[in-house]
Amino acid sequence: MTIKHAAFIAGAYEHPTRKAPDKSVAQLHAECARGALADAGLTKDDVDGYFCAGDAPGMGPLSMADYMNLRVRHVDATDIGGSSYLMLVSHAAQAIKAGKCNVALITLAGRPRTDSRPRAVNPDQPDVQFEAPYGLVTLNAYALCAMRHMHEYGTTSEQLAWIKVAASHHAQWNPHAMLRDVVTVEEVLASPMVADPLHRLDCCVISDGGGALIVVSPEIARTLKRPLVAVRGAGEAVKHTMAGAVDLTYSGGRVSGPIAFAEAGVTPADIKYASIYDSFTITVLMQLEDIGFCEKGQGGRFVADGNLISGVGKLPFNTDGGGLCNNHPANRGGITKVIEAVRQLRGEAHPKVQVPNCDLALAHGTGGLLGTRHGSATLIMERL
Repeated sequence: MTIKHAAFIAGAYEHPTRKAPDKSVAQLHAECARGALADAGLTKDDVDGYFCAGDAPGMGPLSMADYMNLRVRHVDATDIGGSSYLMLVSHAAQAIKAGKCNVALITLAGRPRTDSRPRAVNPDQPDVQFEAPYGLVTLNAYALCAMRHMHEYGTTSEQLAWIKVAASHHAQWNPHAMLRDVVTVEEVLASPMVADPLHRLDCCVISDGGGALIVVSPEIARTLKRPLVAVRGAGEAVKHTMAGAVDLTYSGGRVSGPIAFAEAGVTPADIKYASIYDSFTITVLMQLEDIGFCEKGQGGRFVADGNLISGVGKLPFNTDGGGLCNNHPANRGGITKVIEAVRQLRGEAHPKVQVPNCDLALAHGTGGLLGTRHGSATLIMERL
């Protein structure tokens, strides 16, 4: 087979734990690495590039390469929150294309559920002195976006609830998912209001765990007995408060999505499956609009009536249950979006949610806060 793409995802592994009081974060990273390498049919001695983000302990790639006894010639520790690991897949592909490495290991791990303590605020962070006094937290920053979207476009809480309903329909088939009960729109709306207009069931779970990916060169991919999943297109962007010209109705996906589609040479209509970062239901709705699956302001109509449910709707999404129902480790859960997309492309998703003839998939993530500053990363992957 002729391989025309620059890099391939050869290994993918999601840690099954959702609470790990008996494991260190470094140990979780190592266990994820071992799982992904085994999935690819490689060993740690094959790895010559290592990638991680801010969830890695110590000095990131320095500490973890030492801990796992990796001998690498290229490292990357780009950290833009939840979208870090989608961006790192793109960076690994770029490094492979540039000849910096041939086998890139990417690992994520965390214990936010076990540790259950708030992250410290760094007083030297430039935004803190302006925003902290007003009580800005993750939850109300996303609620601001949801309220503004409702004001501008008439989006409803019922429409947002359909996103949670779709995730729950998928999570029921995932034995590792934290929330496996199928919920209704009425049950989402009846859950406690936590930051108007977001209800408790509009929010993602908090879990320990992690995951890992192996990205390899075409030459390595030819030697492995695994389905070929190519990185076909990638885009990345940063959106911030723009010196006060704040517009809460869109995200960085408006930039990263078109870049990825142009690089891949495909359109949103070609995508068979989408993994969309789902820290909150509003996150999904805005990303679907910004990436190009529907017009801006039409996200509510797009997600309603089960349109995201595999086997029912027009665009199956997050068939593992996503962050809304399955897991959300280390506040950088974007790696799980790539892992489930790889499963779909390989035909290895649960039979109840496997998308037929899934040959083109998208994964998209956001990191930071939609209401202030965040990074966006979009990946388009293809089964050859």
